[in-house]
Amino acid sequence: MNTSIQAISTFNLALAFIPVIAVIVILYRWSLDANNAIYAVIRMLVQLLLVGYILTAIFQADSAWMVMIVLLIMVSAASWIALGVVKTQRRALYSHAFWAIIVGGGLSLALVTQAVIGLEPWFEAKYMVPLAGMIFANSMNSVSLAAERLNAELNHNIPYEKARSIAFNATFIPAVNALFAVGLVALPGMMTGQILSGVDPIVAAHYQIVIMCMVFGSAGLSTAYFLHLSKAVFIKK
Repeated sequence: MNTSIQAISTFNLALAFIPVIAVIVILYRWSLDANNAIYAVIRMLVQLLLVGYILTAIFQADSAWMVMIVLLIMVSAASWIALGVVKTQRRALYSHAFWAIIVGGGLSLALVTQAVIGLEPWFEAKYMVPLAGMIFANSMNSVSLAAERLNAELNHNIPYEKARSIAFNATFIPAVNALFAVGLVALPGMMTGQILSGVDPIVAAHYQIVIMCMVFGSAGLSTAYFLHLSKAVFIKK
């Protein structure tokens, strides 16, 4: 198989923004929040270009400390972003979200990188950083959904135990849907990227199976631990 991947020129990259511009025009004409969408697109562009240069430096440095600092920054940012849905309790819940993502996501990351893949060295950045990004982002979304749903149920005077169960169940709707859809509705990002880079589809499928298990597990562990840690904060609000 061809193991090279075609580079995208600046002009061709600009063409990808045509549907984005079309959607922003629709938002503007319908008097919706076009400015927020523009801001989000600009942030996406800047962040991804910056991370490209940063990852190049990290991969070249081959330093365990640098990788660990990057992972810590990821978790710290994910914990803060996850609690944007409960702004009034954001600071009180931050440490709970942080430890929930560290424990739930970290256990999944350690299992995959050290036992399933068997990285040599254990911190190999080109594997560790992308996999950590997928895991922590998934844990972040799960904690965010759980926090929002739990808060909403408690505001409707639902008993905490029942509200917790509802929140936990709601968190798993995207994860379960993803398991049903993978391979039928969509080829997920990692598998698509590997196939485009010339990896055998069977090998890519094996990696994607690992990712799906990792995503499902980290979502459940992070959400359960967050709900356990944050009980006192939600009850006394």
